[in-house]
Amino acid sequence: MNPIHTAFIALGSNLGESEEIVRQAIAALAGLPRTQLVLASSLYRSAPLGHTDQPDFINAVAELSTALAPLDLLAALLALEQQFGRERAFRNAPRTLDLDLLLYDARIIAEPGLAVPHPRMHQRAFVLAPLVEIAPGCVIPGIGPAADWRERCKDQLVSRLAS
Repeated sequence: MNPIHTAFIALGSNLGESEEIVRQAIAALAGLPRTQLVLASSLYRSAPLGHTDQPDFINAVAELSTALAPLDLLAALLALEQQFGRERAFRNAPRTLDLDLLLYDARIIAEPGLAVPHPRMHQRAFVLAPLVEIAPGCVIPGIGPAADWRERCKDQLVSRLAS
């Protein structure tokens, strides 16, 4: 029996029916092998960062319980992005679905193609707002309490959608 790990996944979409895509992606996360969906946040709307000439994003965060190793979980997330039609035209391009592995237990991982905690998560209100909603006491390894960082990003407009 493989040990069980806690992972947090950020979801985002700004192409197509983004609200429905994020809801379907949360359901798809629950269907990953040796993985269970523990919690999913509300949906949030946020303005794009970087390349700003694109539609607003719909964002959420999901907590998973998984026996998958970090790289195997990342591979499963990338495969889900492909199933939802993700194309990588350029950095920060609009996308049907973006899945980021934010946290994996309290581990700090630096491997080719994988950095955990996600390197910019503590600077992004669209990640922190849904993360703090479902895990208010979450501590980002090597960074600090997510709620403290959420407060530092309050100038970034993020609005929670009605359920």
